[in-house]
Amino acid sequence: MNLVHYINKQITAVSEKQIKNTVSLLEEGATIPFISRYRKEMTGNLDEVAIGEIVKHKTAFETIEKRKESILESIKEQDALTSVLEQKIKECFDLTILEDIYLPYKKKRKTKASVARELGLEPLAQMIMKQRETELDFEASKFVNKDVENTDKALEGARDIIAEWINENERVRTKLRRIYERRAVISAKVIKTKKEEEEAQKYEQYFEWEEPLHKCPSHRLLAILRGEKEKVLRVKIAINEEEALDTIDDIIIKTDVKACTDQLFIAIEDAYKRLLTPALATEALNKNKLKADESAIKVFAQNLKQLLLASPLGQKRILALDPGFKSGCKVVCLDQQGGLLHNENIYPHAPQRETTQAIKKIKSLVNAYKIEAIAIGNGTAARETEAFIKKIPFDRDLQVFMVNESGASVYSASKIARDEFPSYDVTVRGAVSIGRRLADPLAELVKIDPKSIGVGQYQHDVDQTKLKSELDTVVMSCVNSVGINVNTASVPLLSYVSGIGEKLAENIVTYRSEHGALKSRQELKKVPRLGSKAFEQAAAFLRIVKPENPLDNSAVHPERYQLVNKMAKDIGVPLKELIGNKQAIQKIKINKYVSEAVGIPTLTDIIAELEKPGVDPRATASVFEFDPNVKSIEDVKIGMKLPGIVNNITNFGCFVDIGVKESGLIHISKIANEYISDINEVVQLNQQVMATVINVDLARKRIQLSLID
Repeated sequence: MNLVHYINKQITAVSEKQIKNTVSLLEEGATIPFISRYRKEMTGNLDEVAIGEIVKHKTAFETIEKRKESILESIKEQDALTSVLEQKIKECFDLTILEDIYLPYKKKRKTKASVARELGLEPLAQMIMKQRETELDFEASKFVNKDVENTDKALEGARDIIAEWINENERVRTKLRRIYERRAVISAKVIKTKKEEEEAQKYEQYFEWEEPLHKCPSHRLLAILRGEKEKVLRVKIAINEEEALDTIDDIIIKTDVKACTDQLFIAIEDAYKRLLTPALATEALNKNKLKADESAIKVFAQNLKQLLLASPLGQKRILALDPGFKSGCKVVCLDQQGGLLHNENIYPHAPQRETTQAIKKIKSLVNAYKIEAIAIGNGTAARETEAFIKKIPFDRDLQVFMVNESGASVYSASKIARDEFPSYDVTVRGAVSIGRRLADPLAELVKIDPKSIGVGQYQHDVDQTKLKSELDTVVMSCVNSVGINVNTASVPLLSYVSGIGEKLAENIVTYRSEHGALKSRQELKKVPRLGSKAFEQAAAFLRIVKPENPLDNSAVHPERYQLVNKMAKDIGVPLKELIGNKQAIQKIKINKYVSEAVGIPTLTDIIAELEKPGVDPRATASVFEFDPNVKSIEDVKIGMKLPGIVNNITNFGCFVDIGVKESGLIHISKIANEYISDINEVVQLNQQVMATVINVDLARKRIQLSLID
């Protein structure tokens, strides 16, 4: 089976031609965003999700092929590779089964079976396995010597070898594996010495827990395994022992010769308890953990995408505050590009209560720097600071926004922040990040490790390599779907542009600082090490604001400029007058421009882009107000209807910021009256909701909300 056939077997909804062409593009170095946007004719109009699936299965195929090569080489070195075995390995495309095939040939450390073989007991084991010998004690006595004291020791050694054979038997492992898949039970018990500890209480519901493993939802499995990792819980995976032993008996026992079968029953039980159970129980748990990881990563990726594509305020002059009580509020003023103009502290709250001075200072800064909007971090003292700001009588209309500051402290202590603001401390950098998040969440959040942004579900417990890969894909997708101003973008933002990467991003920024703003996309080719392939992949995602060629500020790829110029010429309209001119654009007959390289999908995209070139797909940020009477959990009462913002989504529900320190949970059963299969179809991150309080636990600081009337 070749790569294309393998992928087609996994993704039946996509044709072999689509897969072949997509794989070809990937192997040429094309990125997912580029392929989905600019190679629609080749892929049959596949979207990023479908291309991502092809990438995933391509990687899986390559992993299997690499493992096969390693296994074949190992068996060859042992001079044990037969043509039948080689064919069997080459035709296997399941890593688990592949490892089962390899198990008998795997180099092992010293085992009971290897010791028995060294004592020369393998012929006795083979005799027992044939199940024909009635005088077994007599035959076993032939193996007694100075190292094998008696027949019991001889039979014991033979059973050790048989137990290893049973453990390595493909049929045995396959049958038991199916039992684990269908009927394994996961149980958790609290470690008695930990039961009373405060940290253990968050796992209280799992102190005596048991359920079918295949029914254990991802969030619960990850919680249980975290409890085990923290040495609070003892976790066990088990199947019915009698059913398992009967299954092995049916495979191994072939006759009713009692002398042999008595030994085999003992060996079977030993193989099951000592070898098979630990391996297959761990394998079953790992498989379910993998599924749980995939589910949690999917949730995190969906959250991250929504967060990155949150509504930007746009290029405004912003005053940002990082609130605090004793340490005061850090205030920064930013220009329209997010550049730092001014910073200082004010102390409007206890214990200083320098309210009058703080009001004068804020009014002065608003006027001096022509501030157009105010951003307030939603951490400690946020509501008090918001109330303070809203009491100030400004001489202009100013929108006041509460900004989620999760991860701002991570950014402020990072190398990126130090490089941006080497002369300022972490408090200034944190306040700048809050202001920039309001202007453009995407541009600012790409500077932070996604795990620190504050969305997701058990992100620190899942496979970190897979998590990083998925999140990098999401960030790249978001960055390229929006498009980037090449002359203002930071290195982290540029590095996510299709075909760029960190080194080229640094080269672009260095080129800008040495030569000034780039005046055209073609000038990108002058950036050191930015070759033709990188230009092909990146150019259409990079925007030149106010360019000489208006197409440089659009999503039209430079490879299609000539085609667009021909369209303009054919209808007798100069290119600059064609852009955004819907009446003129309607005169273009796209069928006229269909060729082998350019089809209707690409032409349709070009026409749409000509109508609204470079339009940001994100909505504009809007002001949201919490209930002014609710500022702490003590103010929250059952029955209240409170405005809130969805700030995290999990498989079991969503969390809502209602303006107090603790977010409220809306369980999935309280989101809608009907069954919900995908929570993201009902609620979105940053969605504004009106929720009813159904429970408040002051001791545990937990709030339960409902969207059902």
